[in-house]
Amino acid sequence: MVAGALADAFLTAEHWAPDHLTAAGYAVIGVERAYVGLAVAAALDAYPRPPVDAPRQLAAVLASSPRLAALHRARGARRPVRIRSRRVTAVHARPETTSRLLVDTLPELARALDLTLGRLLWLADTRGWNRRAGTTSPLHHHRYEWVSRPGRTPRLLEKPMDMLRRTQRTILDDLLTALPVHDSAHGFVPGRSVVSGAQPHTGQQIVLSADLTSFFASVTAPTVFGVFRAAGFAEPLAHVLTGICTHRVPPHVLTAMPDGGSPEERAALRRMLAVAHLPQGAPISPALANTALRHLDARLAGWASAVDATYTRYADDLTFSGGDRLAARPDAFLRGVDRIVTDQGHRLNPAKTRVRRRGARQSVTGVVVNDRTSPGRREVDRLHAVLHNAAVHGPASQNRAGHPDFRARLLGRIEWVEQVHPGRARRLREEFARITW
Repeated sequence: MVAGALADAFLTAEHWAPDHLTAAGYAVIGVERAYVGLAVAAALDAYPRPPVDAPRQLAAVLASSPRLAALHRARGARRPVRIRSRRVTAVHARPETTSRLLVDTLPELARALDLTLGRLLWLADTRGWNRRAGTTSPLHHHRYEWVSRPGRTPRLLEKPMDMLRRTQRTILDDLLTALPVHDSAHGFVPGRSVVSGAQPHTGQQIVLSADLTSFFASVTAPTVFGVFRAAGFAEPLAHVLTGICTHRVPPHVLTAMPDGGSPEERAALRRMLAVAHLPQGAPISPALANTALRHLDARLAGWASAVDATYTRYADDLTFSGGDRLAARPDAFLRGVDRIVTDQGHRLNPAKTRVRRRGARQSVTGVVVNDRTSPGRREVDRLHAVLHNAAVHGPASQNRAGHPDFRARLLGRIEWVEQVHPGRARRLREEFARITW
């Protein structure tokens, strides 16, 4: 409390100088000479210039000052320091885009998101009330769905409710789409696709693929906070925006995890979901993940270029390809990839690491790249058979997995083929048109 009040007071001072900071401190806590003097010294030692957009960081510096903490302990309960007044000044963002969301204060941010200030803070839930609330509490902003995967750890879909989803969509459309992503990222990026991510690997001597474990859950709140700070938001606004975009899964959801995976994998997933992370199922998570992984992408691209290799990423799928230098020691190269990924706070799934040399079927996110980009023949033939049987025997006969919208699922698979090979997709659409729904 005292450190926060002094930090706010110092940022209202006319000049970042001892006399002005001392006067501002006296105005807030009275003539507490020892406290104010030590706080002024700590602030000036840490910051040569006023940290106008980081009041919480300044408060943390003051609170952790050894001499100030020692004085506080020595006084104990004999004579507590009282805050006489609270002086706050507006912080100023340093915008890197022209987004209307780049504002200076929380009330302005609330208006830009078409919310009241109270609803903005309710959605942000920065104190974590959602995680501690009961199963039917109105504090919950997500619906949950566990997806079982045979032989693997289950996946949790965290779907934001309507108001939170609309707010996240506004942040996505008005801000995140304007933030830069690395050239190697091809998933969830306008103008890029599985095809653009596969094309650089066509005709290579060797193709290596790896997979990030728990992709969205491994992007944590501090990383997201850094994205918003880098975008130009002042510290308090970045804190609230991080709350809106990340989520901590309540205990009653974690205890309902279905079977699947080893005990170690299940425990690791629970730990990741229990801390604030990007929720899988939120519209904002893919774009935020791409922006948050820029540093990882840059390091992996540099690691690849050291052996004249190419690197691309589509969501959690990492792909590397190259010639003789990469083909000579692929295992050593992949160990380096693992070190970089681990250093950046992520993990590779060893069960999904693949090494494919020329002569074998080389594919990138389902696209065959041996000579040119093309959909896998077996996959297309299998889809054609499903469409033909659905036309002859009815779609219900082919919906063995019980998909609620089987028609949309088939159309999605046809559209994927169309991205890679429009000619084959044309024949599939003709077969689809024969189905009676």
